[in-house]
Amino acid sequence: MRVIAKSMLRKFWESSPKHRDAKKQMTEWYNYCATAKWNTPHKLKADLRNASILKNNRVVFNLCGNKYRIVVLMDYVRHGMLIRFVWTHKEYDEIEDIEHI
Repeated sequence: MRVIAKSMLRKFWESSPKHRDAKKQMTEWYNYCATAKWNTPHKLKADLRNASILKNNRVVFNLCGNKYRIVVLMDYVRHGMLIRFVWTHKEYDEIEDIEHI
C-alpha cells in the first residue's frame, strides 16, 4: 500500500513528550502497511485483527496497547492509504461521527 502523510505520525510523536513512546510502533506500523497488498477490507482485517473497518472506506488502527489510534482513508483499488488523524484513545472517543471525517 502507498501510505500517504507519514509526516502526521512524526508530528504526533514529536508534539508531546507523552507521545514519544509511539514512535517505534508507529514506524513499524507504517513500514508494515507500506509493504501490504490489501485489495479488500476483509483481507486487511484478516491480516490485522485489531483494525476496525468503518463505513466510507475508513479504517482505525489501534497501536501501543490501544493507547493511540490512527484513522486512515483507504483506496483499495489504487492501493493507497491516506492518514487522516492520529489521536490518543481518549481523543478518538470524543469524536461523534468518525465515519465522515
